[in-house]
Amino acid sequence: MAAEARQGHVLVTGGPGSGTSTLAEALAAHLAVAWVEADDYYWQPSDPPFQYKYGASERAERLLKTLGKTERAVVAGSVMGWGDAVEKAFGRIIFIHTDPTTRMARLQARERQRYGAARPGFLAWAAGYDAGQRPGRSPGKLCATSRGSRSSPHRRCDKTSERSACLIGRSSSATQPRRL
Repeated sequence: MAAEARQGHVLVTGGPGSGTSTLAEALAAHLAVAWVEADDYYWQPSDPPFQYKYGASERAERLLKTLGKTERAVVAGSVMGWGDAVEKAFGRIIFIHTDPTTRMARLQARERQRYGAARPGFLAWAAGYDAGQRPGRSPGKLCATSRGSRSSPHRRCDKTSERSACLIGRSSSATQPRRL
């Protein structure tokens, strides 16, 4: 069965630093399903990372192939603009909105932890998310994509405190998700 026909896949999307990976990993563990990072399909491996992008058709093909191997998966990140087949591969969409101050603080801490210093170009790119002042994803574009051409249910999480309402919580009985 093609990935497009599967309704068991969930997309967790939002701005950089909003918590999409954290929520997707926890949800996948709770559901005992595969966890997929969209960035793994967007960026080619490199050192330093995030230097070379896969072409649009190649990343879509790679992601659909992965999703086609499993009945249910939770995908973290943005797949906006990856094509109709990718957008239709999800039966559910969870959109996380986190205030810009919190997002940017998380990103700065993550950058320092991973790379020893925050990369100014990346932080400038991420800061433009909320205002929609740059190419790529923004809250308005993500909401339009999830509502406009889609009939699948979606949930918006607006505050950190509300995220627990969207998150099916971690429990000691949750299994480790297998990352595809």
